[in-house]
Amino acid sequence: MIELDGVYRTYAMGGQTLHALNDVSEAIEAGDYVAVVGPSGSGKSTLLNVLGCLDRPTRGVYRLNGADVGSLSEEELSSIRRHKIGFVFQSFHLMSRLDAAENVAFPMVFAGVPRAERRERVAAALAAVGLEERAGHRPAELSGGEQQRVAIARATVMRPQLLLADEPTGNLDSSSGRHVMDVVEGMNADGLTLIVVTHDPAMASRANRALVMEDGRVVQRAERGELRLSLIHISEPTRRTIPSRMPSSA
Repeated sequence: MIELDGVYRTYAMGGQTLHALNDVSEAIEAGDYVAVVGPSGSGKSTLLNVLGCLDRPTRGVYRLNGADVGSLSEEELSSIRRHKIGFVFQSFHLMSRLDAAENVAFPMVFAGVPRAERRERVAAALAAVGLEERAGHRPAELSGGEQQRVAIARATVMRPQLLLADEPTGNLDSSSGRHVMDVVEGMNADGLTLIVVTHDPAMASRANRALVMEDGRVVQRAERGELRLSLIHISEPTRRTIPSRMPSSA
């Protein structure tokens, strides 16, 4: 599904060239569950931006379902983001004046989905995250965990093939965080490809495998049984911090 071949993402800052991604090559199969871990500045969020077609590599090739993303027009990239990829972020990005059902329906309005079909999809998406009875509540009337589950319903209502989650439990208590991860892992069990960016080794240990990043490179690859031992070092400070572009919900 995903192929990265020698991908770089560089930024010019203060007369210097900084490598947010530095020669990253990786393959991720459809239906996989991958954690991307590492300290701040290691390139995790930049990698997510590239995978989500929010940013293009400076050099190298990114293929999504066999298509070279670098050769696609902005309109084609927008269509991929709308129909093929779902995004979940640490901040929920819900619209305060809309209730849960209206927030979930929002992407379908831009995609031109008919009203009757929107109602059916919203009901199914909220049921999938256990919030069908909260459909008429606005974000301020929902707990943090409920708001994140609404965000997941919105991210998956277009039935994407790939779900990208950047620190999805960062604003939640541990119980709510586990519930949120149970929801997205259930979707992964049904075939959705799941990539989770996290600094938390405990969360990473839930994935099938992990990519450990440092200074823009993938420095370790660990299978599920190897994760806890292999990821101990990620909480240590890095020698150098490379700024990376923060993901956008657009």
